[in-house]
Amino acid sequence: MTTVGEFMTTRLVTMDGGDTLTAAAQEMRDSAIGDVIVTNGDDVIGIVTDRDITVRGVAEQLNPSSATLSEILSQDVITVSQYDDAVAAADLMRTYGVRRLPVVEEGRLIGLVSLGDLAVEREPQSVLADISADEPNN
Repeated sequence: MTTVGEFMTTRLVTMDGGDTLTAAAQEMRDSAIGDVIVTNGDDVIGIVTDRDITVRGVAEQLNPSSATLSEILSQDVITVSQYDDAVAAADLMRTYGVRRLPVVEEGRLIGLVSLGDLAVEREPQSVLADISADEPNN
């Protein structure tokens, strides 16, 4: 059995719910990532993706310089343990229609597993794995 901990990323970017959309977009750009985990202390309260900023923020005409992550974040985040089976994590993604799962241990955020990570691990010859393994082009 392959576990989530074997291939999760530990290079995480967390932000506070009061941070602005602009700050999150700049952090995503600078870190070459597509999401930030929104926390309140050690608690994961949500996730914001680059798509969320576009669809829930800009398209709804929120001011990115003053609108906050708490206004657009996806709540009720499904999490996994580093010891969970990779196939079970993929099933959770499919069931809940998500592409990323925060990895927590004793309530503390320790990693993130994405659909791309699963593809690279489980189906390394797939197109998604090939794209996910490449360096970002942005």
